Amino acid sequence: MTDADINFYFDPLCPFAWLTSKWVRQVAAQRGYTVDWRFISLRMINAHVDYGSRFPAGSEAGHTAGLRLLRVAARVRADYGRQAVGPLYEAIGTRAFDSAAAPALGPEERGTREFVEPLLEQAGLPAGLASALDDASWDGELRAETDEALALTGKDVGTPIIHFGPPRGPAFFGPVISRLPTGQDATRLWDHVVGLASFPGFAELKRSLRERPQLRGFGINPGETGIQEDWHDASRNRTENTPRGEQ
Repeated sequence: MTDADINFYFDPLCPFAWLTSKWVRQVAAQRGYTVDWRFISLRMINAHVDYGSRFPAGSEAGHTAGLRLLRVAARVRADYGRQAVGPLYEAIGTRAFDSAAAPALGPEERGTREFVEPLLEQAGLPAGLASALDDASWDGELRAETDEALALTGKDVGTPIIHFGPPRGPAFFGPVISRLPTGQDATRLWDHVVGLASFPGFAELKRSLRERPQLRGFGINPGETGIQEDWHDASRNRTENTPRGEQ
């Protein structure tokens, strides 16, 4: 257990978790909050799902790559402490979604040594930790933490999951945002979200219409607005590079 102000459960290759994490980092810096970066695996959540009928092509490979990267993150946490997870996640997310190379990265490529080794070094960690990519002995810990996150919200959710003021505070899936608020807009949105989450009877506020996330990996540059699409469960009209990141 930690004394963090926020527990943030992430899958490293979920684009919506990444965008929300960037917002949370801004808020934490402005408000002096501490964040414990915790694990949740989309591949484990969807272990019994027929990917072919539910998700666009490439999603299973992308979720599997995310699981492989979580194994590395778990090894990092075990060897270097919880404080080492945040910088590694930041390096992974920046490369996967915000770099100039992001649009060309295939879903399987993100789960390789070639992808993660330079990011480990960028985070001040040994590149040899990439050996955990293939080490399924970490899966028990990842499954337990995934179950921990779902126990806070129920199972019909995805990533990210935010636990506000743990251990007694509320926890919710999301918020799912497609644009990154900055400055006062970031803290204003935070206050609104916390206000909703703190009401004892509040459960859900949702729509499936959303913009493609404001990330280079989706072909959307900073300052641009992605096209609006319907991301409902049965939708199969998104492109291979537009994964169902949050479920």
